[in-house]
Amino acid sequence: MLAGRKEIGEALLRNVALPDDLRAWVQQTLGLDQKKTLVAPQSGLVEPGAPGGEKVQERETLLQRISRLSAAEKIGLALKGNQEERLLLIRDSNKLVARAVLQSPKLTDAEIEAYASMKSVTEEVLRLITMNRAFMKSYAVVRALVNNPRAPIDVALPLLNRLNERDLKGLMLNRNVAEVVRGMATKMVKQREEATKVKLPGKGH
Repeated sequence: MLAGRKEIGEALLRNVALPDDLRAWVQQTLGLDQKKTLVAPQSGLVEPGAPGGEKVQERETLLQRISRLSAAEKIGLALKGNQEERLLLIRDSNKLVARAVLQSPKLTDAEIEAYASMKSVTEEVLRLITMNRAFMKSYAVVRALVNNPRAPIDVALPLLNRLNERDLKGLMLNRNVAEVVRGMATKMVKQREEATKVKLPGKGH
């Protein structure tokens, strides 16, 4: 089948989804050394031990590996896995998996801020973040939540009081958030500006 069509065989070998048994058959047909041939997307063949070769394959297969896990296995990985794995699991449709990510002892402040600003997480994730006092001590997390179009209105509105004037003015111009949130931000900016004008020396009644 592949005799005289080496370019087709090599194209097949560049496909990371090619089953191992079929890959071995193609390699044998083309006369390639099976022990020395690895696939790296967009970069042809990579020798084992070549800089970045194994890492490229690992990144390509992480999503596939996680998708094959059971709910219980995902929860375990969410608690014990690394940052890259948590980034994928926080978007899992299973609420228990996402909750486990937020309970991971390895979670960093930077990750929480990133999750709070993500548009691909569920509303449940954003609510869970607001319910955690430790997470909400971070001003950056509060600001990210308020500016996230996915944040439910009942979650975003109470947080407006914690924003400084600069961020409130920025929120007024953010057309990605709900109109009611922008409107409340506008109202609060005007109220704060009026408050600074009241009882100025020589201006009182």
